[in-house]
Amino acid sequence: MTENRQTTRKADLTLIGQEHVRAYVESNGEVGYLWNGVPTLLLTTTGRKSGEPRTTPMIFTKADEKVFVIASNGGAVTHPAWFLNLKASPRVTVQIKADRFDAIARIAGGAEREKLWAAAVAGWHFDAYAERTEREIPVVVLDRSPAQAGPAEAEKAWAMGE
Repeated sequence: MTENRQTTRKADLTLIGQEHVRAYVESNGEVGYLWNGVPTLLLTTTGRKSGEPRTTPMIFTKADEKVFVIASNGGAVTHPAWFLNLKASPRVTVQIKADRFDAIARIAGGAEREKLWAAAVAGWHFDAYAERTEREIPVVVLDRSPAQAGPAEAEKAWAMGE
């Protein structure tokens, strides 16, 4: 998704947080899929402390048949809460428009990370976020789960990216 790089236009913050989630779910993404000109998905993780489902709307990119998100946290020095939840349990649910699927999250590394990062930066100003922090911002690939993938497979997939 390179056609919508957002750098100079003021962000539309009228649909954020749980209001974004509600509108997206109720409309199967008809409302909320495009946010500030870029596509978004809903990522549901399991809270690492609460064990409760946590749904977060976020910008995503698709490249090389991979769906992925960037754990930028706006360039903060700490990782976003949803990323910390993934470290505890990489099994997630993803919604892209009306398509809901289970996935296993993994961190892209090496050449894969560089290629995916370039695709993400072409669509949104994640590079500006990277300039604000010393941490390497993770690129998180959301691999559709095989029908029988269990906890061991999820842990293995997450560890492969570290």
